[in-house]
Amino acid sequence: MPELKIKITAEWLVIVNPNAGTRKGEKDWHTISGLLHQSGIQYKEIFTTHKEHAIAITTRFIKKGYRNFIVVGGDGTLNEVVNGIFFQKNIPTEDFLLAMVPVGTGNDWCRMFNIPFKYREAIDLIVKKEVFTQDIGRVNYFNSGSPKRRYFINVAGMGYDAVVAAKTNKDKEHGRGGPLVYLKNLFTSLLFYKHTNTEITVNQGKDTCNCQTFSLSVGICKYNGGGMKQLPDAIPNDGLFNMTLIKKLGKFTVLKEVKNLFDGSFINHPKVKTFTGDHFKITSTPEIMLEADGESLGHSPFEFEIIPKSLQVVVGEEWHK
Repeated sequence: MPELKIKITAEWLVIVNPNAGTRKGEKDWHTISGLLHQSGIQYKEIFTTHKEHAIAITTRFIKKGYRNFIVVGGDGTLNEVVNGIFFQKNIPTEDFLLAMVPVGTGNDWCRMFNIPFKYREAIDLIVKKEVFTQDIGRVNYFNSGSPKRRYFINVAGMGYDAVVAAKTNKDKEHGRGGPLVYLKNLFTSLLFYKHTNTEITVNQGKDTCNCQTFSLSVGICKYNGGGMKQLPDAIPNDGLFNMTLIKKLGKFTVLKEVKNLFDGSFINHPKVKTFTGDHFKITSTPEIMLEADGESLGHSPFEFEIIPKSLQVVVGEEWHK
């Protein structure tokens, strides 16, 4: 029997996370759906009900011919949709278009591309379809000793960054979220966090670093942790990751430098080192934890690879490519 040809639809699939932004996704959906109707956007909406549900939804609707996706949620929901697109291998990832109406607590990817936090303005951008093709990251890691893989669209954090993200995610599960919660966890996690011995290999050995590490960030975009410019020199379509390594620091130094995370000037500190490359290997003793786009994942060792210019996204009009 001949294989049935999938009919490609121009309709948008809107994936709504009702729990995003301490249930703003649920509370504000009536307003957002009204604005989508007013804009003339043709769409079908699906609500997520559990962790990683957006991955399954995306994969299922790709098979039904959907190529345009709107995320109504936060960075974590966005990450899941990206993984739904990249885990499937039948359709080139460049054929998809991804847009966002932010209702999350961090919205760091939106900060990079000047996506407004006001719903009407974000939807106006989707109508205008200012499109940019960005790089995507892939990380191999371990979870309870088993090898895993995840794609990410913004930033992956390791060490202290991942510990803070894990605590913040637990707070979100109990209805507590936002930049202030992240800052609270940033400070309280200092009480017990221990530095690790870390080995970093860049671009198959062209550069290496062995040191005691406080935190690591690998990213395509600049922001993480609710507006902290942890990778201030990142360019999202240059085919390269930026990495920020923070070496062993005293607790008081960390507290003193927090304000400099928001403008990126902390990278000038003598205990901070930066790298660029399309391939990183990272090992650590003891193991360090990983988060990607705010999602807590697993532990070291890690291998990062970049997939250049592999996904189309709707960006703000002020975004300078």
